[in-house]
Amino acid sequence: MPESGLDLLATGLDRFESALDAELSAVASGSSVFKAVRGEYGSGKTFFTRWLGERAKRHNFAVAEIQISETETPLHKLETVYRRLTERLATPGFPPSALRPVVDAWFYTLEEDALAAGVPDEELPAEVDRLLAARLAEVSRHAPSFAAALRGYRSAQDAGDEATASAVMAWLGGQPHVSASARRAAGVRGDLDHFGAFGFLQGLLTVLRDSGHAGLFLVLDEVETLQRVRSDARDKALNALRQLIDEVHSGRFPGLYLVITGTPAFFDGQQGVQRLAPLAQRLATDFTTDPRFDNPRAVQLRLPGFTQESLVSLGHTIRDLYASGSSAPDRVAATADDAYVADLAKSVGGALGGKVGVAPRLFLKKLVGDVLDRIDQFEDFDPRAHYALTVRTSELTEVERNAAARSADEVELELP
Repeated sequence: MPESGLDLLATGLDRFESALDAELSAVASGSSVFKAVRGEYGSGKTFFTRWLGERAKRHNFAVAEIQISETETPLHKLETVYRRLTERLATPGFPPSALRPVVDAWFYTLEEDALAAGVPDEELPAEVDRLLAARLAEVSRHAPSFAAALRGYRSAQDAGDEATASAVMAWLGGQPHVSASARRAAGVRGDLDHFGAFGFLQGLLTVLRDSGHAGLFLVLDEVETLQRVRSDARDKALNALRQLIDEVHSGRFPGLYLVITGTPAFFDGQQGVQRLAPLAQRLATDFTTDPRFDNPRAVQLRLPGFTQESLVSLGHTIRDLYASGSSAPDRVAATADDAYVADLAKSVGGALGGKVGVAPRLFLKKLVGDVLDRIDQFEDFDPRAHYALTVRTSELTEVERNAAARSADEVELELP
């Protein structure tokens, strides 16, 4: 999936735009927002969050997307979530991991502020240290080691000790197993823990704001995987999510726009949110009305998924984008005309048991790779005469295979 230009591919998301842009503006002004996005597999949850993340970047937000999983990033270990956040942190100017450039920009800002106040060069280091302490005063009440690590990083840089500077930056990013000598040099001890992660997130938001960023847009994707973990780990994870929501709503994280994604079964089922009553209360949203009247300002957003009409509309958009960059734009547009695109969309949906909602990935793969590329390269290629849709099991995702299953015996079950 492309990381930019997603507005061109967005279908049916325009009704969310004004409310979400207003929330991004509120976060940029010092508020914080929590949002839950619900939709079945294939409904476009990841696309939606990346589309919104791109809008956030245009507002000068830093962004990070984290896949929740029992083995790699368990939600009940927030120190691991924080570590993944720093690994995937991106800004409009820097790709992941942008933690070190952000910190360097912050120190540069502190120096510029000190110089603007008329501080002479010989007093600059002391004034920067004073500004560091002042800006992180609130953070240091909960996580004093965050400020200590920043001082240690700057000292190592000033001394030309790159190895120690890099190690301290790794520790600041929540990485475990940082050398004892580097931790000693920075005046910090041990590794980041679950509760310390809250303080470090608060510190990161402060650094982002002071270095010129509007805030942080953070996505915790595929939270529904919690339903498949052991019950004790699941309960801890659900409680961690409840804690996180409460901290966002308490105002502890100004500048944070936090989004989670999950399936309806996760939000409504007994193995998910409903297992923890306080969490269910915080996420409660009325979806009994016509989806046309869903409230974009609510804590939960419902993605309806693709219909045949929206799938065809997306196909037209992709065809036109492809033609604009083709060596034979007129031939591409004429050969893969609107009627053909609609026929292909219908065929792909049929191959997946009529479940159009899970068809976009496969449809776009076939449209571009099997049809448009051939029209572009071969003058006499006619998809109606020379191409027949083939769908092999090996090229389908698990969700697509289950959609294409002709009987219950063919449905794949993931058992605990």
